[in-house]
Amino acid sequence: MSDALWTATEAVAATGGETPCDWAVHGVSIDTRTLAPGDLFVALTAARDGHDFVQQALDKGAGAALVSRVPDGVSPDAPLLIVDNVQSGLEALGRAARARTRAQVVAVTGSVGKTSTKEMLRAMLAVHGTVHAAEKSYNNHWGVPLTLARMPRDVDFAVIEIGMNHPGEIAPLARMARPHVAMVTTVAPAHLAAFENIEGIAREKASIFDGLEPYGTAIYNGDLPVSGILREKAEEGRRWAVSFGEKASDQYRIYRVSVQDACTVAIARSGIESRLFKVMAPGRHFAVNAMGVLAVGEALGLDPALTVMGLGQWHPGAGRGQRERIMLDPVDTRISVELIDDAYNANPASLAASLEVLAAAQPRHGVGRVAKGRRIAYLGDMKELGASEVDLHRAVANSPSMDQIDMVHCIGPLMQHLWRELPADKRGHWTETSDKMAERVARDLDAGDVVLAKGSLSMGVGRVVDAIRKLRQATPDLDG
Repeated sequence: MSDALWTATEAVAATGGETPCDWAVHGVSIDTRTLAPGDLFVALTAARDGHDFVQQALDKGAGAALVSRVPDGVSPDAPLLIVDNVQSGLEALGRAARARTRAQVVAVTGSVGKTSTKEMLRAMLAVHGTVHAAEKSYNNHWGVPLTLARMPRDVDFAVIEIGMNHPGEIAPLARMARPHVAMVTTVAPAHLAAFENIEGIAREKASIFDGLEPYGTAIYNGDLPVSGILREKAEEGRRWAVSFGEKASDQYRIYRVSVQDACTVAIARSGIESRLFKVMAPGRHFAVNAMGVLAVGEALGLDPALTVMGLGQWHPGAGRGQRERIMLDPVDTRISVELIDDAYNANPASLAASLEVLAAAQPRHGVGRVAKGRRIAYLGDMKELGASEVDLHRAVANSPSMDQIDMVHCIGPLMQHLWRELPADKRGHWTETSDKMAERVARDLDAGDVVLAKGSLSMGVGRVVDAIRKLRQATPDLDG
């Protein structure tokens, strides 16, 4: 049992629970569909009661189950860790895992870019040692303790993503993670329905610094209208406060950015040292967040050259700006569409950044039915923007990037306001749902086009992405 993630003895000590037998687990799962043999199944109650799936988890080889009662049909002698409350038990495991690790811990939050920044941090830290970070956006009240509870005791670094929907959510999660370094990527109009104004969002984001270990480092975006709120919180107590961005006042400053078709190159300065670095995705916003990641590396005392090398190995994930070429002809590789898959989420700031990336992309001419390759956007509603949601959607029509975009297709009742605001030559189709829009993509697109898909997760713009991918033709076996 020495290589176990949790033994029964350790888990009982951490949670104050009870168990009828001895056991050991090598992972932690909250979903029987992805559970691996040897996992501890956590019977959370969300849309459905996890206790209803405990026997299924045990049948699939779960090493034990964290429960608040013996479920119906489950033997009292089964490997159960019985606690008063499952959520509280998971949180206790998370705190215990954090207490026993020797890892240097980094926490990241922000209205935009926290998941991509988490993955940048993972890539940057991986060249310096072993890294633990969530595979998905596990950043809420159960995602953070789950990420901590899964942390092996012997990793060198941990990266914890922390998100929020309502006031008061970030600080408790930050105190659970107890980071040595905490970073705020940006503050933007997102979740405005739950906050009075952008200043309220900034105060909530800044509360990640409440969880810092003594003499930890607070890193924040210094280019925002609300940066003063972040700075004030960062400078409280026994902390080092570090700003990053493009302004001359930032301690980590980018002063030249070149957004290219497949990457972004930046020249930056920290102190008296200049740095040249590259991220393998186009977008000024990626370069700015990468500057914050380099600040994290320095705060942890890591080798700057290795840090830049590790950062250069990062690529955006699916739904977060990932780019791919969709081959429309199995023989002629020129007959293709370039897809920018940013369909995981959207708010005004992230949409502006994505439109900038689309505007900088290079379509190819003379390869399709339409002689001129086009820049095309499929945009779904941005949710949780509160009373200003209509104005914020209309305002997208005035984005500077729109001058370079040829066609905009809109999905959802809120995006209909943008659709009406667009000039006639850029106004594509409007549909109520992504399913309806997906039916049109084969007629809308042509070889040489570059296409962006973006919207809030609940809009299901990923179905438009899937429809574009289905245009792909099988690539021939050229070796054969």
